[in-house]
Amino acid sequence: MSAEAVISSEAEVHKGESARMSSFIGAIAIADLVKTTLGPKGMDKILQSVSDRNNSTITITNDGATILKAVPVENPAAKVLVEIAKTQDDTVGDGTTSVTVLCGELLREAEYLIAQHIHPMTIVSGWRQAVKIARQALESAALDNSSDPSAFEDDLLNIARTTLSSKLLNVEKDHFARLAVDAVLRLKGSGNLDYIQVIKKPGGSLSDSFLADGFVLNKSFGIGQPRRVVNAKILIANTPMDTDKIKIYGSRVRVDSMMKIAEIEEAEKQKMRNKCQRIIGHGINCFVNRQLIYNFPEQIFTDAGVVSIEHADFDGIERLAAVTGGEIASTFEHPELVSLGECALIDEIMVGEDKLIRFSGCKSGSACSVILRGASNHLLDEAERSLHDALCVLTETVKETRVVAGGGCMEMLMAQAIDEYLTNAVAMSASEDLAIETKSSGSAGKALLAVASFARALRKLPTYLADNGGYDSTELVAQLKVAHNKGFKTMGLDLFNGCIADMTGLGVKESYQSKLHVLVSAAEASEMILRVDDIIKAAPRRRDHE
Repeated sequence: MSAEAVISSEAEVHKGESARMSSFIGAIAIADLVKTTLGPKGMDKILQSVSDRNNSTITITNDGATILKAVPVENPAAKVLVEIAKTQDDTVGDGTTSVTVLCGELLREAEYLIAQHIHPMTIVSGWRQAVKIARQALESAALDNSSDPSAFEDDLLNIARTTLSSKLLNVEKDHFARLAVDAVLRLKGSGNLDYIQVIKKPGGSLSDSFLADGFVLNKSFGIGQPRRVVNAKILIANTPMDTDKIKIYGSRVRVDSMMKIAEIEEAEKQKMRNKCQRIIGHGINCFVNRQLIYNFPEQIFTDAGVVSIEHADFDGIERLAAVTGGEIASTFEHPELVSLGECALIDEIMVGEDKLIRFSGCKSGSACSVILRGASNHLLDEAERSLHDALCVLTETVKETRVVAGGGCMEMLMAQAIDEYLTNAVAMSASEDLAIETKSSGSAGKALLAVASFARALRKLPTYLADNGGYDSTELVAQLKVAHNKGFKTMGLDLFNGCIADMTGLGVKESYQSKLHVLVSAAEASEMILRVDDIIKAAPRRRDHE
């Protein structure tokens, strides 16, 4: 009995070749969508919200993960590519476009092999062997300068420049690379990006962006309060400070004179006085609240010499609690159970025409804030995404300190290692030491075709880099292949001069962890899609009408 006989008539079933071709087409279409954004000469995309009636919400970006998150897709295989791009962005921060393009190229090669009647599992077997060879080549080419702090800092700067060269911040990549490296080194290996606050302020130019020591809060002090606090003891709270208003909802209070109303209001004020005194009794000189602080409690704090900061967003007080070593409190009856935040100085700084509050010398010692300046909000949003990618890559590099050359060098190196394996495998096809051992010599030969297809897919990445730069990709990739065959293992594409060059000399370096994640994730995702032979779409849920 066929599957269609037992599945609901409203469900859709695609089987065999139809299912496989549907998967290939969807995944390749997603890869083709983002491949023009690859590299330092990649193009941008405008993403426009369809839910906005005024069509005013637009995003201009060339970040692969941002593009794919905004694109509505129905094809199941296309959704797999979107997910691996998101995972790459969450795990490493960079390489989202590369992993999507490599996966699409592997499936394009698989489509050709399937057309030659090669079984999908044979292709998978060859790909797994190719990944093993490519991974060994990548590990052998990786360098580790973690024992030399100066050389390692240079590696971090080069990685940041390489990451930012394909982003909007390319024009000021040296400035932002130094800014990102300084911010990450302040973390002292913790990798907690919550300690790095990014604040966007329209106005000025990108070069006006700077790294501020300590934590910066986009708020202001209360009226009449000092603008500078030394050796601050900070109570961070999430509590209502507006109880000077009567809150008896759904009830009526009858009084026979205006004096009784005044007594009720005075009782509410006394309740607020008692609450403020309990807060002041913690021995603090700064009070930061998630919610509003009304005029009456603000005056009480001012008279007691305590500065108050109201309506700090929840993300802000979470970060502030982390960097100052405090806890967020909501009740104040037991001061001994509350951990206060500490910092050496709280002062007010000016950014453009806006006033911000800076917490310097925080207890954690690793807090810092990046103030981004730019001509428009769209520019600042893209600058924040670009800087976030660089910060993520640098934090991963601090954990996994190995680095590799960029500019398509590693893809060509891994492809060459696979080619060398193929040459040896063909020469030893009659030997028992053949790397891919199967009972049928025909299957072994077909698996070698899959191994060769993996090398071709890897070489597509430098091809697209050259194409996006407006150069003759056939000529440049051919020159790069010849250079690697002659033993120049660090040669890559110099896309600013349209030639091949030594990537080590140019300082074009990438994180080993990022490159490895691209290789493994693309291979696993393409293998997952290739193994599909049926696509079953469930019937829509019926609504029961009474």
